[in-house]
Amino acid sequence: MWVIKARLSNLSGVTLYVYNARCKSGVRMGRRRQGLLLLLCVSVLVVVASGAVLAQEDNETDELPVEPPTDEPHPGYEYIQQEADTEEKIELGEQLYFDPRISETGTISCNTCHNVMEGGDDSRPVAMGVHGETGPVSSPTVWNSGFHHTQFWDGRADTLAEQAEGPIVADVEMGMPDHEAALDRIRAVDDYVDSYEEVYGDEVEYDDPEELVNLEHTTDAIAAYERTLVTPDSPFDQYLEGDTDALDDQQLDGMETFMELGCQSCHSGPMFSGQWDEPESGEGVYQPHPTFDDNPQCEEYIEEYDLMDNPGRMGVTDDEADEFMYKVPTLRNVEHTAPYMHTGQVPDLEESIRVMSACNLDEDPSDEEVEDVAAFLTSLTGEYPDQEMPRLPNPSGESMIPMDADAEFEDIEEAQDDDPNGEDGDDGIPGMTLGAAALGLAIATAIALIGYSRRLNQ
Repeated sequence: MWVIKARLSNLSGVTLYVYNARCKSGVRMGRRRQGLLLLLCVSVLVVVASGAVLAQEDNETDELPVEPPTDEPHPGYEYIQQEADTEEKIELGEQLYFDPRISETGTISCNTCHNVMEGGDDSRPVAMGVHGETGPVSSPTVWNSGFHHTQFWDGRADTLAEQAEGPIVADVEMGMPDHEAALDRIRAVDDYVDSYEEVYGDEVEYDDPEELVNLEHTTDAIAAYERTLVTPDSPFDQYLEGDTDALDDQQLDGMETFMELGCQSCHSGPMFSGQWDEPESGEGVYQPHPTFDDNPQCEEYIEEYDLMDNPGRMGVTDDEADEFMYKVPTLRNVEHTAPYMHTGQVPDLEESIRVMSACNLDEDPSDEEVEDVAAFLTSLTGEYPDQEMPRLPNPSGESMIPMDADAEFEDIEEAQDDDPNGEDGDDGIPGMTLGAAALGLAIATAIALIGYSRRLNQ
């Protein structure tokens, strides 16, 4: 008689192992019968193994007390790491990310508006750049941004490298007159040039700083560093992996309410952004905000938080169908990224839940439901990797920022602002013209008074 011993274990998923299988026979069997019985043994094992595989595909989520909105945990850095993302490139990118000297005033870096020591944003309604200038929308978090299909609220950049180009020359951000002005500052530092040579030396024919230190290499290095900014292993991820104690009762209630309201219709997938599987692909995921602008409560929010003051993606495409369309942001670490919305005017997480419920879901959750959803969203906060301020290369006694930088850039900007025909474009009455008019009026009045006084004397 054949004896097959098998066991199913649920210690780490559903697995199958056979710890003993042997055949016993009290009588002599012919080879044919032995072969048939052996085939029967194998068939039984195949059936059992198939059941185990199917059970494994169902995952542990079947045994969780509340079904989650996604069964995919945070994919981790390995999912978005690129083959060319070496330690040397990442280190160079980190230095460039933290270096304020490639801004006009030497005061604004990438980290100024996307602070990795905090929630990856700047905790302001809108970012503040050189000379106190501010932009039209809030700064999205840089944490987990490598999973996005596009960058910026309006999706105008497909990749992290492309995104890094814009702020360097934006008047309201780093304010450099052009990219070459920023690159010249980097080229002037030998240690920077040496780092570019180590990372990109094989890609250029000559050891020329202008060939090595170019815009493509600079933004590529910054993007390599930004891809490392991931936050896996949140309580929610632990819950998906079978730890039923990872979420408390309120968070579980909030997860149910999150799904009942329909939040996952936009904030889906492991990044809770509707996007992650094709990072930096340009295949953006956008939704209108607001959607239900005729909802009475939403009408109040639109007025209070200026939700319809920005055209959204239409500003990129010039397509009216894209008006008020915005990239769906990730909800990972959302408790650390206040204030909220593209306007940065919604002050806290609970208020943002009310705004989104009214304006995008046409729902009116109770205060308890709002508190529960907020509690669930805190479970999406993952483990932040340690960040240290890097030492920036600089020759002793010298500065990357020229003393006359402001004057030099003013000359460049004036040349750029000049009318193509050589005439200054006037949007209104210039201050000098108004002053001259006032002076002329004063002189005319004085002359009239003098003439009047003479007539009286006569």
